[in-house]
Amino acid sequence: MPFQFEATAIDGPILVTPRVFADERGHFFETFKHSEFAANGIDETFVQTNASYSTRGVLRGMHYQLEPHAQAKLVRCVRGAVFDVAVDIRRGSDGFGRWVARELSAGNRLMLYVPAGFAHGFLTLTDEAEVHYMVSAEYHPDSERGIMWDDPAVGVDWPGGEVLLSPKDRVYPPLASADVFD
Repeated sequence: MPFQFEATAIDGPILVTPRVFADERGHFFETFKHSEFAANGIDETFVQTNASYSTRGVLRGMHYQLEPHAQAKLVRCVRGAVFDVAVDIRRGSDGFGRWVARELSAGNRLMLYVPAGFAHGFLTLTDEAEVHYMVSAEYHPDSERGIMWDDPAVGVDWPGGEVLLSPKDRVYPPLASADVFD
């Protein structure tokens, strides 16, 4: 099997480790294979791929889209390293308001599957980082939402110190007053 799938502490997000084939020429690995992912609980049709470049201390998040344009994401860092976070925003779920995080890096090649119903964001840990992620729905500006990155009720334990946020990310509401999934 070219992938290892690991459940996280919250039902939904899955950590994916690809099998790397390396020799003196370099390495090769698959980053997605629908049949393998579907057999392990990730039966998504990804319709758009996004890439972002960030410098150290940039925090992007916590973003999501509402139904009917909700997005599942498969996130991978291809240069540098990021602290990648998913927050359960499915009101009524056992995990509502809880979060999971993993360091994703070019070196560890880990991927995080973030299902619809989760806010997603990441903090750049290295001088530069490039993140690629596939999404299951196209970007729809009217459905775009977010929650406060530092909401004390959620309590994400972000590493490091000062963060650099976009103007939009600075004004998202706390989870308690955000539009979320019912």
